[in-house]
Amino acid sequence: MAVTPSKDYKRREREQRKLDKRMAREAAKKQELADQQVAAQAAAEEAVKQSEADLQAKLEAEFEAELEAERKSQKVA
Repeated sequence: MAVTPSKDYKRREREQRKLDKRMAREAAKKQELADQQVAAQAAAEEAVKQSEADLQAKLEAEFEAELEAERKSQKVA
């Protein structure tokens, strides 16, 4: 005679599959959140670098303008 699994065994297997799926979804959500945080941090660091580069370029442009103005004033005198 063949022995069939009990209903209780089937129920436990079904509940375990549900639990496994839920755990996988939660792990995926945590990974996605971590990825978003890493991306946001990288974007913030890039923004800081860009603002520093913009400030440096602005200072260099102002210096060049002052230097050019000084050269012109020396040529006139």
